[in-house]
Amino acid sequence: MAKRTFSNLETFLIFLLVMMTAITVALLSLLFITSGTIENHKDSGSHYFPTTQSPPATQGSTTTQSSTTTQSSTTTQSSTATQTSPETSTPEPPLFQNFSGYHIGVGRADCTGQVADINLMGYSKSGQNAQGILTRLYSRAFIMAEPDGSNRTVFVSIDIGMVSQRLRLEVLNRLQSKYGSLYRRDNVILSGTHTHSGPAGYFQYTVFVIASEGFSNQTFQHMVTGILKSIDIAHTNMKPGKIFINKGNVDGVQINRSPYSYLQNPQSERARYSSNTDKEMVVLKMVDLNGDDLGLISWFAIHPVSMNNSNHLVNSDNVGYASYLLEQEKNKGYLPGQGPFVAAFASSNLGDVSPNILGPHCVNTGESCDNPNNTCPIGGPSMCIAKGPGQDMFDSTQIIGRTMYQRAKELYASASQEVTGPLASAHQWVNMTDVIVWLNSTHAAKTCKPALGYSFAAGTIDGVGSLNFTQGKTEGDPFWDTIRDQILGKPSEEMKECHKPKPILLHTGELSKPHPWHPDIVDVQIITLGSLAITAIPGELTTMSGRRLREAVQAEFASHGMQNMTVVISGLCNVYTHYIATYEEYQAQRYEAASTIYGPHTLSAYIQLFRNLAKAIATDTVVDLSRGPEPPFFKQLILPLIPNIVDRAPIGRTFGDVLQPAKPEYRVGEVAEVIFVGANPKNSVQNETHQTFLTVERYEATSTSWQIVCNDASWETRFYWHKGLLGLSNATVEWHIPDTAQPGIYRIKYFGHNRKQDILKPPVILSFEGTSSAFEVVTT
Repeated sequence: MAKRTFSNLETFLIFLLVMMTAITVALLSLLFITSGTIENHKDSGSHYFPTTQSPPATQGSTTTQSSTTTQSSTTTQSSTATQTSPETSTPEPPLFQNFSGYHIGVGRADCTGQVADINLMGYSKSGQNAQGILTRLYSRAFIMAEPDGSNRTVFVSIDIGMVSQRLRLEVLNRLQSKYGSLYRRDNVILSGTHTHSGPAGYFQYTVFVIASEGFSNQTFQHMVTGILKSIDIAHTNMKPGKIFINKGNVDGVQINRSPYSYLQNPQSERARYSSNTDKEMVVLKMVDLNGDDLGLISWFAIHPVSMNNSNHLVNSDNVGYASYLLEQEKNKGYLPGQGPFVAAFASSNLGDVSPNILGPHCVNTGESCDNPNNTCPIGGPSMCIAKGPGQDMFDSTQIIGRTMYQRAKELYASASQEVTGPLASAHQWVNMTDVIVWLNSTHAAKTCKPALGYSFAAGTIDGVGSLNFTQGKTEGDPFWDTIRDQILGKPSEEMKECHKPKPILLHTGELSKPHPWHPDIVDVQIITLGSLAITAIPGELTTMSGRRLREAVQAEFASHGMQNMTVVISGLCNVYTHYIATYEEYQAQRYEAASTIYGPHTLSAYIQLFRNLAKAIATDTVVDLSRGPEPPFFKQLILPLIPNIVDRAPIGRTFGDVLQPAKPEYRVGEVAEVIFVGANPKNSVQNETHQTFLTVERYEATSTSWQIVCNDASWETRFYWHKGLLGLSNATVEWHIPDTAQPGIYRIKYFGHNRKQDILKPPVILSFEGTSSAFEVVTT
């Protein structure tokens, strides 16, 4: 076994012990402040933070300098405090009632957070920190209410890796503070798109906090504010309208990245389907009573991992590009992120679905590594990576996103089946570590305390692990078991038995310092709009898991008189619990199964729970559902390891000065690049004087003014931050000039914020800007 040679093993062991010792010391040092910090969220009120802010990227080019005193850099406590009575909400505008349809509100708001000095969430790759921005991240909210306003539901799709429990609890608290009982745990769904290129740091359970390299209160607050603002906008803009549904297949954008797991499912079941991925896209079309466009929600099963784990630019990946294209088309004349039409491409049962359609190949030899363990003859599993279909990850992202956009556009245009009927919602909190699962009328099984298996550390063909673990491990390793036992203690025999055949790498359900490592309390939730049911799944269902859950929920509705229900799987909702594989896939113990943290009967437990919700809705007995055990809210969390330091400009320079000017002339298809004296972009989440890091502006001779043609939300721009020593840094702005660019005179502007601190004074964040020389764009 090449990976176990003595010299490599010895080197890695020393490194691991040093790192784990440091982490352990850091965790233990926090214990004195973490006692008594577990709270039930209903006992934690909140301070409502106003969410109004100026539209992005519309400021002029002569912004005056401003400053704001920073909050303490050691703050990790949420805004929750002692509960107070909900504030009196703004009086509801009168709703027009005499019509057939729904009241519909759509809203979109920025939720980007930090774009530097923070880990990107998804690949769990050490060192994959944000170093700039490709596109902004948005929260897209959709409110649907019955004509008399008696019932309403909220669906929010957010350009983040997944919704954390902490994020949901804080959003619900603040909604209660502003709207009272109008928007609640049962009728609000928060769903992450699962981009792997968004900032981490907004979790409260220890596994995710460690993976995030600390809790970033700044990013957390920015995400909460963005989600709330999108809901506020949707609430304000509600108007009578109609909803139509359409479905259709999307070809050429997916492969199953664990086909050998899929093959473990019964042949009779597999024979019912033409593919080992779900190709169907479900589209909701929302229009007002005049037929004018309001918004679109699309659900489709695909991993947003076209941008691979070598990427350092914050972006929304392939599904975000699909949203971008459709919103730009519908919102003509608006900059990205602006305009009334809102298009969300939401996640579904994407657990084993990859957009890297050229499949896994050994990067060192080029040969296929499409084998049960995804390993290469030379270099092992770390060399087996899937790519495609483009020349690089930027190209692949746009190809996949464009195909989804085109199909959604077609389905939207041809949608004719109207969604009608009452709205309903059902929600429970469930202790997923202790669910009795009835396999048949006489036999029962049980879920387990959370644990991650060996193949979790292997990663996938979309992002391999760094330690040369192999997928498909059904036996442990004495070396790694010894390391685990010495640092974390041994997993109990009960846990080992419950998780079989998973060999346990991390017994997270038995680790509780400084806080529990994984959630025990999990949300299950369904909202219905007439014949449409949206199931809010707190994790990543594999293809066959999604099919089984959909069929079971549909059958439950039908058995109680609600025939022909369309059941949509909405993934990454409300709280994150990794993967949900079928019982048969679990036996193969590839990555998805090793990451099914509640054991082999996890899917069966969820099916049972969601059937119970469906029955409650169908029989109008939702009021009889138990609320369930409420989840905790932790006040003190591990701090980020990257310190805040003062920004410095080189001697003789100031922030925003041009270091590398633009060339005098460019042709379409070329890249205009300008380098500026920069400052840390994470300062911009504390001082929001500027709503963009860059603009590309065209000179209009008729008005003798500069007009913004794109900003940092545009896919043709890239903003790179290059961190130097002792607070020095550069910022590079690239404009990949599209074929649609009009010939003329252009310039590039950079907007930043620098951290300054004088002796014996608190730090302040100052805004600045830089402007390139003018250059000409000509056509070929």
